[in-house]
Amino acid sequence: MAAGERTLILAEGFSADRHYGKTMHGLLRYRPEDVVAILDSARIGEHEAGVPIVGDVDTALAFDPQVALVGVATQGGRFPPAWRALLRTCIERGLAIENGLHEMLADDPELRPLADRVGVELRDLRRPPAGLDCATGANLEVDARIVLTVGSDCAIGKMTVSLELDRAAQARGIASVFVPTGQTGIAIAGWGMAVDAVVADFLAGAAEQLVVEGRRRGGELLFVEGQGSLVHPAYSGVTLGLFHGSVPHALVLCHRAGSTEIEGSPGHPIPPLTDLVELHEHASLPRRQARVVAVAVNTAGLDDADADAAIAEAAAATGLPACDPVRDGADTLLDAVLESSS
Repeated sequence: MAAGERTLILAEGFSADRHYGKTMHGLLRYRPEDVVAILDSARIGEHEAGVPIVGDVDTALAFDPQVALVGVATQGGRFPPAWRALLRTCIERGLAIENGLHEMLADDPELRPLADRVGVELRDLRRPPAGLDCATGANLEVDARIVLTVGSDCAIGKMTVSLELDRAAQARGIASVFVPTGQTGIAIAGWGMAVDAVVADFLAGAAEQLVVEGRRRGGELLFVEGQGSLVHPAYSGVTLGLFHGSVPHALVLCHRAGSTEIEGSPGHPIPPLTDLVELHEHASLPRRQARVVAVAVNTAGLDDADADAAIAEAAAATGLPACDPVRDGADTLLDAVLESSS
């Protein structure tokens, strides 16, 4: 999504869901100036973060959007069947579509010819670039401090923590860069690579390219957006490939307060935070052994007293600095990152 591009967020059926609507919520938090309307027929007339919610594309046209961004992250990355008509209407009305799901719209036998006739772009954020290969060792030559967010589960705020750290660092005049590795991060930053769509053999190589590019963009401190979880029964593979390819010096462990089981995977427990710290430090490459330097606690939904208690519990259990960067700011985490490099 280009800076200044007037954006309609497509969130049909998901705008009230912070889990499946995480792309929408990410854009509203980090690029609100570009969002002109949200489409969700279940919430017509409401507002989300001050942005009007409409029920159909034609109503949205009154806000003069230029692009329709798919604002949801569905299980398996597939479009709900009812969305095809919605996408078709967007194209017919002359809107480019920015899509972060695994279905590639530019390859669609119906929508691609329609887009070509109308003259609009279909941008698939999860399409890997050509020419990917295995890691070469260039990642270890990057002249920057690399910090990776890791987590006890998926969709608990690893991207948000990376972005908040980047904001805090830049506020101090530090030359930091947020390195996007997923569709929402790409939509926010305008560059990056969705590593979960990369062939497994080339995943570490893709992560290497990302940290090299982050340094090329001027980053002396790189905050790499984490993906998945090493203890997730479905998505641990992408986590490990990203971990090894980005060769972080430091890790920030992210955890949702009160969570004891992997969401959507009954019977798969989340280990204690102390075990997670040990697991991640042992899983790092012997050539560059990363250390967990802080814990980011997602306290969404808790009152202040319960949030403070959850943060204190995480700090006491691990012996590490802890905070919720959304609730309290990221300075505690950033201080720990900076102190770890001294």
